Amino acid sequence: QVQLVESGGGLVQTGDSLRLSCVASGGTFIWYAMGWFRQAPGKEREVVAAISRLGSSRFHADSVKGRFIVSRDNAKNTVYLQMNSLKPEDTAVYYCAADRRDVGVRLGQDAYDYWGQGTQVTVSS
Repeated sequence: QVQLVESGGGLVQTGDSLRLSCVASGGTFIWYAMGWFRQAPGKEREVVAAISRLGSSRFHADSVKGRFIVSRDNAKNTVYLQMNSLKPEDTAVYYCAADRRDVGVRLGQDAYDYWGQGTQVTVSS
C-alpha cells in the first residue's frame, strides 16, 4: 500500500509560481509511474501531467504545456509539479497519483491505483 502526501499549494497571484511536491511511502517508488491531476469546483478531475518510472517519458496537458513541468527524484521518493505563469483558471485541488503497471505514461484516472489527499491551489486575478 502506497501513501501519497502532497504539499506546496497555496494562494498566489496571476503570474506567480508554485512547486507542488508529492512524497510517497509504503512502497518502492521507482515501480510507479506518477501523475498529477486537478479538480476545479464544479468540474471533473483532469490530468495535468504524468511521468514514467525513470522519468524518460513525460506528458503535459495542452492547457499547461510550456508553463508546468513534471519531474521526479526517485532517491527522495518524490514527484514534483513546477507551475509557472499561473492563471486564475489553474485554481483547483491538485492530486498526485501512482500507477503500478509498467506501461509507461497513462492519462486516465482509472489507470492510477493510489491517490493523495490533494492540495489547494488558488490563483487570484
